[in-house]
Amino acid sequence: MRALTYHGSKDVRVETVPDPVLVDADDIVIRVTATAICGSDLHLYRGKIPDVKSGDILGHEFMGIVEEAGPAVTRVARGDRVVIPFVIACGECFHCRLAEYAACETTNTGPGAALNKKNILPPAALFGYSHLYGGVAGGQAEYVRVPKANVGPLRVPDALSDEKVLFLSDILPTGYQAALNAGVTEGSTVAIFGAGPVGLMSAACCRLLGAATIFMVDHLRYRLDFAERTYGVIPIDFADVDDPAEYIVAHTHGRGVDASIEAVGFEAEGSALETVMLAMKVEGSSGVALRQCIAATRRCGTVSVPGVYAGFIHGFLFGDAFDKGLTFKMGQTHVQKLMPELLEHIGEGRLDPGVIVSHHISLEDAASGYEVFDKKQQDCRKVIMTPHAHRVESRQDEALDETFPASDPVSPFIPAKAP
Repeated sequence: MRALTYHGSKDVRVETVPDPVLVDADDIVIRVTATAICGSDLHLYRGKIPDVKSGDILGHEFMGIVEEAGPAVTRVARGDRVVIPFVIACGECFHCRLAEYAACETTNTGPGAALNKKNILPPAALFGYSHLYGGVAGGQAEYVRVPKANVGPLRVPDALSDEKVLFLSDILPTGYQAALNAGVTEGSTVAIFGAGPVGLMSAACCRLLGAATIFMVDHLRYRLDFAERTYGVIPIDFADVDDPAEYIVAHTHGRGVDASIEAVGFEAEGSALETVMLAMKVEGSSGVALRQCIAATRRCGTVSVPGVYAGFIHGFLFGDAFDKGLTFKMGQTHVQKLMPELLEHIGEGRLDPGVIVSHHISLEDAASGYEVFDKKQQDCRKVIMTPHAHRVESRQDEALDETFPASDPVSPFIPAKAP
């Protein structure tokens, strides 16, 4: 089969690799119909995640058709159309019984990323996300072996397009969990740092939960413009506003928002010093976005962190968080818990995650897709890749009438339409 494989920093290739096979009795093999490049895939692409080996298949947002099923599989059957959560969970351990699927104690054969973990078991295995998380082959491929198929895969109706349901695999439940962790309810005020795919899905879910005011901070104008017209956010371009937190406080009666959502992660653009410290590995993550969240949030408010972090951070300003009585909630998403509810919201028209898609490409063009997404070219918000085809058509929707043109006339990209 064909699959996207890792060969070093900013070196990914679509190659022919062995087809996956059933290993355990509760495995399935799916034929992938759609897969996407996630913002957290860029951490791998940039060589920032350790223990990624040459030839590893990347990708953790994917869906498809069940081609084979092991004898112990009861939840799905051959021919079913399914979305696969990026977290691999057993459904039986201490954490799974609490619906804390991302903390599953049995699926990850790797060490996890914690530095001071003592003897605590690592968290759940993840598809296509390094040997820290099990070294499981990812979904940017024509076929994928899916372990624990009685816990993860969710059947989806044929009436809903791949584009509408694909993001149930990761960024939609991640954005929803971020909003739930933030305690968003009717009338809440929220600040979202980062207008990438997770930030956009967080905005959509905050609106779903009734947020009254959403500030969104980024430095890419095209992403802020999209978020403003799609989700009604108040855009803050930190290229123009030196201190977004100060702006947010000034526009919330000098108090701050009820909650902040940090949807950037450890590669947040900070000071020159932090950039050097990250490069020298003196610091594990940039703390600039977290400091902004602490400053922008009102006393007794909440900071929700769906952004990926690792290691240690200087200048965390924990004293400020204590002084303000803040609550922090964070971590990988318990995807299996949230997927059914979110599928219902999609089916009933309350959510349309596919609206953020800007480009469709063939899997064969995946390396170009990574480059364009990484460099934020062609107003790229989100890329969907389709295996088993050389080219695919862009999203068609009579309600959408603005097209982002590709800057390169021979580009493999087919930009989707946007609202």
